[in-house]
Amino acid sequence: MKEKFFLPSIEEDSLIRLLKERKSYRNYKEESLSKEELSYLSWAAYGKSESFRTIPSAGALFPLSLYIVINNVKGLEKGIYHYEQDHSLIKFSDADIIKELARASFHQLFIASAPLIMIISASFKKTTSHYGERGLRYVFIEVGHMGQNIYLAATNLGLGTVAIGAFDDEEVKRILKIKEEPLYLMPVGKIK
Repeated sequence: MKEKFFLPSIEEDSLIRLLKERKSYRNYKEESLSKEELSYLSWAAYGKSESFRTIPSAGALFPLSLYIVINNVKGLEKGIYHYEQDHSLIKFSDADIIKELARASFHQLFIASAPLIMIISASFKKTTSHYGERGLRYVFIEVGHMGQNIYLAATNLGLGTVAIGAFDDEEVKRILKIKEEPLYLMPVGKIK
């Protein structure tokens, strides 16, 4: 016999507010973001302190990489950057690739208007060498954690983002000049 039980009502707090406000946005103002906003987004996505990381990882293997394509951030030149675990960025290309990424995303041209794009990629072997085929699942779960953190951080800053999985994997790898597998492209900007 099935019985239905109602749970106690949820009281509004900052997390509930963020979860309610979190949406996917594809229209961004032509305004720059600040380094502080970039810092907040990056740390929320894949930050680390002495004994803490912002996302869990199966076996603490952390197979993900976070690349950031800068299009319009005050004080930073356009280009491709890699987020490092010491909360820094390494610029490894001056290339202005934002329009190429939009085309590689099956012509989702709104991507090219974003001040930055956060690209989550993975080295599956880091996890599958330990967990076998099940490791694939763990990597995809981890990508979901990072994507949700980016959504919530953007929402908290009054910014918009959308998780994009529709793109040509090989073309994105070629454009970025990376070996890892790209899994999400997340443009971020001020909401129109």
